[in-house]
Amino acid sequence: MSENLAKLAVLIDADNAQPAIADGLLAEVAKYGTAYVKRAYGDWTGTSLRGWKDQLLSQSIQPVQQFAYTSGKNATDAAMIIDAMDLLYSERFDGFCIVSSDSDFTRLATRLRESGVTVYGFGERKTPKPFVVACDKFIYTENLTYTTSPTAPADTTLAPPPRATATQLKQDAALINQLRNAIEAASDDDGWATLAAIGHIITKQRPDFDARNYGYAKLSDLITATTLFDLDRRSPGDGKPTVIYALDKRHRTEKKPKAGPPEPAHGD
Repeated sequence: MSENLAKLAVLIDADNAQPAIADGLLAEVAKYGTAYVKRAYGDWTGTSLRGWKDQLLSQSIQPVQQFAYTSGKNATDAAMIIDAMDLLYSERFDGFCIVSSDSDFTRLATRLRESGVTVYGFGERKTPKPFVVACDKFIYTENLTYTTSPTAPADTTLAPPPRATATQLKQDAALINQLRNAIEAASDDDGWATLAAIGHIITKQRPDFDARNYGYAKLSDLITATTLFDLDRRSPGDGKPTVIYALDKRHRTEKKPKAGPPEPAHGD
């Protein structure tokens, strides 16, 4: 099924997520499908979730009341997990978006994926690794645009990362090796690989990989910034979108890129 047609359920741990991310969160969710369910869980009788209340109205998010029955126990997590399983058994959804930085949702993400649905995680950089890797794709909320209205509480933890320089990128051996390995795995006989295939391979290996982690809006921008790869844009014709190819400069040959790409890509 095409991603933009995917039916998604968005479940927000309001006790563990900043209300300032609401706009950017739903804009990001729209890249992967349509949010048919949007719920935020927490104890709405108190004042700690006051910042979320305005977002509930403006974003049409349904609040789910969950009292904290016992101090130190997170009843919100249990409510989210129960609802997620009920929605899963309804067989109406292609994917789930779990918004929390809490590792308690690791088993839920694993269980949902075992049932064949896609899981998108959203959390801060402090999110424990087990939850991150349990998702098909994990997006750090620092990379999202966020509310900066005067009434919104200042939150420096949401600041996006600065743009890395070419020197810094080249010194990141893990990043460069990952890009090179993905290009090698996705390349054709001339060494060229589509960005769509490269991004897909990397995300399968690292669910939290995102060009925005390095300060770049797109994978093509990040690859260009390293100065270690050639990029080539080719038009398949017939009104089809331009396909972007990448080549590791270490494997550059005298051959010119083929006029026609082997297969159209879904994006860059």
